[in-house]
Amino acid sequence: MTRLSVNINKIATLRNARGGNIPDLLKAATDIERFGAHGITVHPRPDERHIRYADVRALKPLLKTEFNIEGNPREKKFVDLVLEIKPTQVTLVPDAEGQITSDHGWDTIKHKVYLREMIELFKNAGIRTSIFVDADKSMVKGAKETGTDRIELYTEEYARLFETQKEKVIMPFREAAIAAEELGIGVNAGHDLNLQNLKYFKENIPNLLEVSIGHALVSDALYLGLENTVQLYLRQLK
Repeated sequence: MTRLSVNINKIATLRNARGGNIPDLLKAATDIERFGAHGITVHPRPDERHIRYADVRALKPLLKTEFNIEGNPREKKFVDLVLEIKPTQVTLVPDAEGQITSDHGWDTIKHKVYLREMIELFKNAGIRTSIFVDADKSMVKGAKETGTDRIELYTEEYARLFETQKEKVIMPFREAAIAAEELGIGVNAGHDLNLQNLKYFKENIPNLLEVSIGHALVSDALYLGLENTVQLYLRQLK
């Protein structure tokens, strides 16, 4: 079964909008684990507009499943946090400062040397590494040269075209995943995956180890309830 890691950034966004501690981010994270999710993902940004660095520190001793921290390794504050917390996995994302959400993967050829250095730093600390990439076989081959354990396929295009071109748009993702499998790289995926498009993606992507889902899952939970929503997403991954 493909593992579900729930990104809790949007829960933090709701809390921060009002101040105080409602909703309780730590309780939400441990409840999500209790409801069956295989991991928790956070993506702290320099302005701490959703997940705060203090949240990451508070979550670490509470979580019983896998902890995945996403972020831009060009931010020293982020690197220091990851090395301090030592999560199960760090996912390196090439975000620009102030970016609303991630919108592209690494050029693993252009940034090979840099990525190799950062990946070695994290792996030497015992942290599994993953890098955010577009569905491009050349970028997957470049990822192999960085020494990363996994890639995370950026699935925005798949989600955007799913309703009208799903058979066509799935192909580059499938080819990228096959290339990764042949190279001995694990495959994660994330961005705009939801209850409508997740099952088809899972069925057509070999070697899919993990999906990270936040915005859609938290939005669905407003209508369906958090426990029920986690269970519905898990059902799509069987």
